[in-house]
Amino acid sequence: MSYTGPEFDPPQQRRSRRAPLAVGLAALVPGALLGWVVYEGVGKPGGSGGGGQAGAATPRSAGVTPSDDAKVPSPSAVPSLKGKVVVIDPGHNPGNFQHTSEINQKVNIGTNWKECDTTGTSTNAGYSEARFTLDVAHRLRALLEKQGATVRLTHDGDRPAWGPCVTKRAEIGNDAHADAAISIHADGAPEGDRGFHVILPASVHSGAADTRPIVASSRTLGERIESDFAKVTGSAPSNYVGNGTGLDVRKDLGGLNLSTVPKVFIECGNMRDSKDAALLTSGAWRQKAAQGISEGIVSFLRG
Repeated sequence: MSYTGPEFDPPQQRRSRRAPLAVGLAALVPGALLGWVVYEGVGKPGGSGGGGQAGAATPRSAGVTPSDDAKVPSPSAVPSLKGKVVVIDPGHNPGNFQHTSEINQKVNIGTNWKECDTTGTSTNAGYSEARFTLDVAHRLRALLEKQGATVRLTHDGDRPAWGPCVTKRAEIGNDAHADAAISIHADGAPEGDRGFHVILPASVHSGAADTRPIVASSRTLGERIESDFAKVTGSAPSNYVGNGTGLDVRKDLGGLNLSTVPKVFIECGNMRDSKDAALLTSGAWRQKAAQGISEGIVSFLRG
């Protein structure tokens, strides 16, 4: 039997074959290392050379898989709200209680005549709804402006210390051609009634009121705000309005009846309930309330 191969070569032949093999390996190693460096710096997916999908080569030692990385959009991928207009209506006015004759004048809201405005409610300790709504409105404005939106308030201490009337509040949103409008409130229900709810416009076609073009879009806006407000604040939907949905439909509010842009109201809680009042009087919670409303509006505007 005849054998070939290194295992059966004579000793002198084995030595002569190792020499060229070692030389060949020595030549290959630097080339392989060079190729690896080029791959890491240029050709590697996600590298600066753009040779593959961004983020696909995130080191697993960092505890991030490609699928995890894909869930995190880059800042440039998050659309801006530049060009979008949001109108915020802080319910009531801190000075309304000193101008009862002015705010009691009747205005036409399409379905009937109502008072120009009201004083709003307050907590049992005297923290007024008007102060609450203006504070949340300021926080909300700051959040939306950071997203690039143009934000307008129906009042902000730049007018006589009362109003404006509900008809004027709707007009401000209409004249601004707002992409979304919201009126911020807090309720004054009996102790034990708790939670928040978002008020949507009913389909109204009467006198100067015609909400039919905005009913569907307003509902979408309201549903987005309801969902995000609950998520961010941890508050439950109202236990006394809306059958647990956090949504209510009304046709008796001039701010909705006269709106020609998508608009909703939000009752952020019940000021007359001690547990809700503890939230409403907390600056940290009001920031959460503004954040929840903001996220709902942003979701609506981005479709």
